[in-house]
Amino acid sequence: MLYTVDDTPSWYTCIVLGLQHYLIAIGGIVGLPLLLAGPLCIANDDDGDVARALIISSLFFVAGICTMLQTTFGIRLPIMQGGTFSFLPPTFAILSLPHNKCPPALPSGFNNVSYTLYNDTDGSIIDGTEVWQRRIREVQGAIAVASCLQILLGLTGAVGFLLRFIGPLTIAPAVALIGLDLFAAAYGNASSQWGIAMFTAFIVIVCSQFLKNIKVPTPVYSKSKRCHMTRTPIFKLFPVLFALILAWLLCLILTVTNALPTSSSHPGWRARTDIRTNVIRNAPWFRFPYPGQWGLPRVTVAGVIGMMAGVVAGFVESIGDYYACARLSGAPNPPTHAINRGILTEGFGCLLAGVIGTSTATTSFSENIGAIGITRVGSRRVLQVAGFIFFILGMLSKFGSIFVTIPDPVIGGLFCVMFGMIAAVGLSNLQYVDLNSPRNLFIVGFALFMGLTVPEWMKANKGVIQTGVIEIDQILTVFLETAMLVGGLLALLFDNTIPGTESERGIVRWRNAQNGKEVLDKKTLLQQEADCYKLPFPTNCCRFARYVPFLPEFRQRYKEIDDDNADVTTSV
Repeated sequence: MLYTVDDTPSWYTCIVLGLQHYLIAIGGIVGLPLLLAGPLCIANDDDGDVARALIISSLFFVAGICTMLQTTFGIRLPIMQGGTFSFLPPTFAILSLPHNKCPPALPSGFNNVSYTLYNDTDGSIIDGTEVWQRRIREVQGAIAVASCLQILLGLTGAVGFLLRFIGPLTIAPAVALIGLDLFAAAYGNASSQWGIAMFTAFIVIVCSQFLKNIKVPTPVYSKSKRCHMTRTPIFKLFPVLFALILAWLLCLILTVTNALPTSSSHPGWRARTDIRTNVIRNAPWFRFPYPGQWGLPRVTVAGVIGMMAGVVAGFVESIGDYYACARLSGAPNPPTHAINRGILTEGFGCLLAGVIGTSTATTSFSENIGAIGITRVGSRRVLQVAGFIFFILGMLSKFGSIFVTIPDPVIGGLFCVMFGMIAAVGLSNLQYVDLNSPRNLFIVGFALFMGLTVPEWMKANKGVIQTGVIEIDQILTVFLETAMLVGGLLALLFDNTIPGTESERGIVRWRNAQNGKEVLDKKTLLQQEADCYKLPFPTNCCRFARYVPFLPEFRQRYKEIDDDNADVTTSV
């Protein structure tokens, strides 16, 4: 490693390396608000474009805060925090409820006003801003309350208990269904101009797969060699960024030459780059995102239960990211107290995202973890700088407005690749299970099939759930329309009830892979000396610290218990 976890590069090196992590993460973060704009009923006009810019800026702002908190007080590994796709299925289910359907616009000049009014589903007459803010407030409330589960797991240290029941047979279909369930959003954007969408996907594929081993001479700085030239696999590092720039440039050329339709009634019109340029002029230069900026979040039982599925998927994925980041950055495996603290910090980040209103929650970014292995820079200070960059740019709404002008087919092409990768990452967990076992094949196949079938049937038969209680109807509707929740719970149920050995279920190999060891020994794991996971302030001043699951003294308590047990065994 050029820089390990505890190393501090020079300030200008930190800025350059932090900017690199920022560019790697920006592709995945920008796509989330743009994907949710339609279900949130954000209009395709100047006001709607400004709303998109403000939501993107809010997500940048929260991602920066969460990254700085996670690297300083949380797991203390160089991990980037950002928006997550795990919360999209329950969000779509909430926004598809009857009272969240997009209302029709009233005739121009209604009530003698110059702006467009809408007849909302509750009969109220509201403007376009209130249309999407009412819906995002319901999503906010669900994320904020559901994140309390993650906070509770971190505070109590109950993560280890839950992981006893969650194995690769549960994770594989649940995560795969996140990507598979989003195919409609991908083709919805790509269908406006399939040529540009496929060009975008082609660039991503070429850079990430065919050119990934090509290294380009780039100027770098290191402690030993100072300023010098080295070869960097930039195509492997920035495939999304290259695709975004080149496809955007192609759309610009086609727009200037009027090769694209000029009529808004033609689908190809959405590929033009001049249809949203007003947002750059209308967006404010500076705006501080604050809690309740869209109004007081609204909490519904149905929304909270649906979002809990995203919480579980998020923290399980994050635990895997912790171990991967530790291996790549040269740090010891994270001890129990550090994992608890990381989950606690992520839960707080999700709560912050909910009360501020970013349209989604936050979790660890796997893309940035892979970049650590390539750049050989594992310093947490670099990620703290990257988080600070997100924090500053999140308050500059003009910057966020630039990404609103990305043409729809470019976004659609990126989604085709990104959602496919999400599905593949989920299925990759099957490498740990015995795929020759009829038991395992049944669980995976049935969970995937029902996870796709039941939500599609629910969407085609709106209002079919009629229990007589509106709240129960909403809970069941959100539950059955969330593919990840349906498939994941079925896999969880059958994996823990149908007889099978831990080796057959893949539990042993999965845990070993997480810890990077051939043999998983809980006692050895708890006794690891991991000074890099200590908090930046003393925590041993209180004698009760050894009973707090997220403090370093909690590890020492278990070590003493294990030592006492070993002494008793030896004497016997």
